[in-house]
Amino acid sequence: MNFRWLNSVLWGNSVALAWMWGLGLFFSVQMTFMFGLGGLLMFAIPNALGLMLFGFLTQKVAASQDGGQESLAIFFDKFSRPFRLILYIYQIVAISLTVFALVKYLFMPLMSETLNHAPWALSGLYLCLIIFVILAAGCLFGEEAGIQKIKVSHALLGGLLLVCVGTIIFGLRPLAPEPFKWTAPFPEQWMGPSFYGYAIPLLIGLLVGPWLDLQHWQRAIQIHREKTSIQASYFFGGSIFFLMLLFHGCLAFWVMSTKDYDLTSVKGLDGFQYAHDLVTQFFKNHAAVGSVMPLAYFSFLAICALTTLDSGYIALKWFLGKNVEKSENMLISLIPKQILGSPIPTFLVVGVITLIGILAKLELEYFMVFYASFFVGYAALAIARCFVPNSQQPLPQIRMFSMASMCLVIFAFGYLNGQTSLLILGSIMPLAYVIWLVGKTDLLRVVTERAGEVIEAAAEIPALKAIAKTATVATGRDVSAPQDHHALAGHFEGKWFVYSMIATYADTNSVGNVYFGMYGMYVGKTRELFFNTAMPDFDLKTTKFYILTRSFEHKFVRESREFDTITVKIKVAEFNRKFCTLEHQIFGSSNELLGKGKQSLLFVSSKDYSLLDIPPEVYTAFIKYT
Repeated sequence: MNFRWLNSVLWGNSVALAWMWGLGLFFSVQMTFMFGLGGLLMFAIPNALGLMLFGFLTQKVAASQDGGQESLAIFFDKFSRPFRLILYIYQIVAISLTVFALVKYLFMPLMSETLNHAPWALSGLYLCLIIFVILAAGCLFGEEAGIQKIKVSHALLGGLLLVCVGTIIFGLRPLAPEPFKWTAPFPEQWMGPSFYGYAIPLLIGLLVGPWLDLQHWQRAIQIHREKTSIQASYFFGGSIFFLMLLFHGCLAFWVMSTKDYDLTSVKGLDGFQYAHDLVTQFFKNHAAVGSVMPLAYFSFLAICALTTLDSGYIALKWFLGKNVEKSENMLISLIPKQILGSPIPTFLVVGVITLIGILAKLELEYFMVFYASFFVGYAALAIARCFVPNSQQPLPQIRMFSMASMCLVIFAFGYLNGQTSLLILGSIMPLAYVIWLVGKTDLLRVVTERAGEVIEAAAEIPALKAIAKTATVATGRDVSAPQDHHALAGHFEGKWFVYSMIATYADTNSVGNVYFGMYGMYVGKTRELFFNTAMPDFDLKTTKFYILTRSFEHKFVRESREFDTITVKIKVAEFNRKFCTLEHQIFGSSNELLGKGKQSLLFVSSKDYSLLDIPPEVYTAFIKYT
């Protein structure tokens, strides 16, 4: 038990360091500059709570799934499929933001004289080299550690970071001098959006943010594999992270309280005053000769960024490798998997984005807009798909992207013009849309269920009963069950549809075993009975769609013989916008597993056999069995 608690603390330290990316690292300074202690806490508290909430809920998800230590990994494989692109984009923006912030708010202030006096071509070369070194360090540490060892490497780096923090604290007078202002310490300096224009978007974005971060999913899966509490690990992680933000914000306020700073040349393209590099400039310009505090602070920044980059490298390598192996795309198969599965091309893209951001003189906030608006809807839907059964419909990619892009523009326009109402609207709209999207599906389910109840109740009215006797069509639900066996048309056991039969001489081969081809026929028969039970009103003469088999796979485990009872279980495993996957298991007389497999279905028009989205009738019929 003590070892597990120690393991939770080590993982918590790694969680905190990995989440101390460019957003947390430098924005804590900016929030303190704009709004004082109130702004710092408004930023730090939701950030820490978002981590703790992610750990608490993923622990619930892991406990609710079958599969033991691999339950969360199995769940993520299915859960992540419709979000693959957005998960990848989220990771690119997060790493780009971190590299951009480190270059602009650490290295550029330190090298300002060199960059300002060098020709523009040479300055660009310096920037490229700085970016390359940062990315190369992230790749190196990522390759050396791996997810199994990262908690150990981060424990060593965390110890070094603690030394840096201690050096700074004991080297300066108390970091909370009197008076520590709750509100904006220098209101005349900040003429941008109001407090609430930041508070509500940050509250929404930070609480749901970890759900699209591959680093956190990979950590949660590994923590669960090690039989350690995800909830406890993320509680420690959130607490450590909160203290780190508090330290950096208090350090920034200490610098501001010295009145020895210069903000006259730090206005952005939008005309707003920025102070992300306030502490860097202070230590560069006012550190005593021989003082170790500047080195301690610069090391603090470097460690925080490095532990984000190596985590991002490891997470991308894990995510890309898995998806490349499973991909059936012909174009992807033409490119070597070593390239597609490597994070290095992605890191090169990050380098290009960083260089463009630096040359365009962007600020950290221009990257943050994505996390307060664009990603909010996707993250909210991801949470819903973990806990709300009726949100499992295929992801409406075009609608979600359109809503996310629209909210991004609204939020950006509100920020550039200091319109608090537009900032809040840009963050709330994607959240409201997801609630409507999930609620709409729930309403359809309720109406369908209630309609079935009404029809069944109406069937008991004597007059209607008499009429029904002359027009009854037998379905799977109408077939009565013999006293000594299951229903002739099969039955449901939870989400599994079950059908049993007895193998006879016609099913066997020359040596008396059931012929291998018969198992596919058993599954096919069970599938048709499942359809008949789930969609009793389906009429082949009037249907607008056909259900075709796209692929079928089966793994043989044991053999069976004549007069053995063969039981086939089948259920809906997953589906997306176009395809539906059914999973099946076959058992023998002694309930021993004979084989298992899956099949993929597609839907075509009955008129011209053109490929269709999964019809609404199928959703309504199948959703309760997923």
